[in-house]
Amino acid sequence: MNVNPDWAKRFQRSPDSATSSTSGPATLDPNNPLRSQLQQAYSACRTDTLALVADLENKLFYQQAHPDFSPVGWHLGHIGFTESLWILEHLAQRSCIFPQYRHLFAADSLPKAERQNLPNLETLLAYLETLRAEVLDYLAIAPLAQQGRLWCWLLQHESQHYETMAMVLEMHRLRQEAELDRAVAAFHPKPKIFPRLPPPQPSIPIPAGTFEMGCDEIEAIDNEQPAHLVCLEDFYIDPYPVTQKEYQQFIAADGYQTRRYWSEAGWQWLQQAQVKQPLYWRSDGDWRDVPVCGVSWYEAEAYTRFVGKRLPTEPEWEKAVKSLVAEVTLATDIWGDRRFYNDSDCAKAAIPTQLTLTDSLAHSLAYSLGQVWEWTASWFSAYDGFSAYPYQGYSETYFDGCHRVLRGGSWATRPWARRSTFRNWYQPHVRQAFTGFRCVSERCI
Repeated sequence: MNVNPDWAKRFQRSPDSATSSTSGPATLDPNNPLRSQLQQAYSACRTDTLALVADLENKLFYQQAHPDFSPVGWHLGHIGFTESLWILEHLAQRSCIFPQYRHLFAADSLPKAERQNLPNLETLLAYLETLRAEVLDYLAIAPLAQQGRLWCWLLQHESQHYETMAMVLEMHRLRQEAELDRAVAAFHPKPKIFPRLPPPQPSIPIPAGTFEMGCDEIEAIDNEQPAHLVCLEDFYIDPYPVTQKEYQQFIAADGYQTRRYWSEAGWQWLQQAQVKQPLYWRSDGDWRDVPVCGVSWYEAEAYTRFVGKRLPTEPEWEKAVKSLVAEVTLATDIWGDRRFYNDSDCAKAAIPTQLTLTDSLAHSLAYSLGQVWEWTASWFSAYDGFSAYPYQGYSETYFDGCHRVLRGGSWATRPWARRSTFRNWYQPHVRQAFTGFRCVSERCI
């Protein structure tokens, strides 16, 4: 069983964040590095999760923010239920501790609209604490040589639901601001005022050739596997995601009213959606240099036509990141420690692109990662040799020709779900995720 050392370093946190309020300090086991890493990671990840809901109003805890998303409280319960189902029931062969919650928190039981009748926050926190204590007890004796992959998958499962909860909270705040008849959300802290922006950096040339795409390490989700060789032609990729200032030019040029920028499907979506700007748009000048966030795939595609470029294919994105980040000193820290470029491992917003630019194009691209999820031109599909894990429908259900791939991670993505091979997927009309994009072209523009 291979343990990727870069991924393992993502478990490292400052001493005050390596313990969980629900499980006590992580016990280190020098004779089993993976066990020790999992103990630390599970505690650190849970600390993040609980901090997200620590000051949550009861109304926001129970309510849906959007018909396609469950309430925050349901996600919290689902995290505990899923951990219990796979570790305590499947691995440890124990009986379900809270059978009364199975129907409520199983992903395939209730429609999202019926997930609002929840226990109160205090009860749910006790539920999580009880389950976690049992899980950590079993971790101390678990045969990780056989089970390690599932433990890593569950850590990423909680990380992904953390980000979904952050999205739901942002949607609640948007609605609250709309009720106050204000145009922008209050979720993001007001940044410093930055000096005049530097001129745009040139696109980065990526030479033709073969590279290894995907990942076969223990942390890899089933859709990342197997690793395989891909050959690409020359292309150029932008060193940072499209910013609000750049996207504002599309809006000002009547991009939302100009048919030629939109695909047939995109134009049909636009006529129904009747949107005029990204969902998480900031209208104040201080945010002009922040990556645009809350755009559908259709909006991203339309913008690239406006500027004479295109979205990268999924292999192009991965090759560019792997080849350029490999050149960067401390590349592991860039992917492994969010504080390196966003000040906090529980960041509240993307940072201005100006803070990611350096004299090196490779450094600029590396530092710009993890600000917003980046749409690609590719449909979500299986790699040749795909094998479903941990159950048949986890990824395979979405190999339906209706979901586009996103790469890179956002400011809300936890470290354990942030790597160059991780594949996210949404239908092209979705704007509620923390989505942006960067452009590519066949020549330097």
